Order: sequence, then structure tokens, then C-alpha cells
Amino acid sequence: MANVTEVTASNFDELLKEDLPVLVDFWAPWCGPCRTVSPIVEEISDDLAGRLKVAKCNVDENQDLAMKYGVMSIPTLVLLKNGEEIHRVVGAMPKARLVAEIEPKL
Repeated sequence: MANVTEVTASNFDELLKEDLPVLVDFWAPWCGPCRTVSPIVEEISDDLAGRLKVAKCNVDENQDLAMKYGVMSIPTLVLLKNGEEIHRVVGAMPKARLVAEIEPKL
């Protein structure tokens, strides 16, 4: 998980200033589908290093951020570019499908 940043309300704004698009994984430790997606998100972070920044946001600890982005179900992955949401994926899916959703938006 070397390329994945844990985000909180205190460091989220810095993340939005990134030059690269940012994929934020909204998750919770008790969520089974989140635990399924987590290693996939980490692999994508390695696979797309240099093209994409990846962050994880624990919704239990950062409810304000989850509310700000309208996260109603988890896992929710939000792709941000220049601080603006450009794509959203809700629910668990295989790596190939997730990459197919994200990569064209980079």
C-alpha cells in the first residue's frame, strides 16, 4: 500500500491539489465488499503509478467527507481531476472491469 494515501478531513484539500487524477476509495473496515476491493485498488495504484494517485477514506472516521461526496453505499470510488469529480463507481467489481471504468478517464 505504498502508493495509497490515507485521507482525512485535514489532508483532503492537499490531495485535491495533485496534478494527477485522484481515485478516492470510500470504505469501512466492517464492509465485506470493501475488503474485497481494497487489494484491487492497491494493485491499480501500482499499475497506474505516475498516471493516477490513489487514496482511501474511512467513512466511519470521516463522515463529513463521505457526506460532501454523497457517498450512500460503500465501497464507492470517486475519480477526481483538478478537484472535480469526473467519474464514480459504486460497489465491488473485478479488477479488469474497474480498470476499464477508470483508465479512459485519465
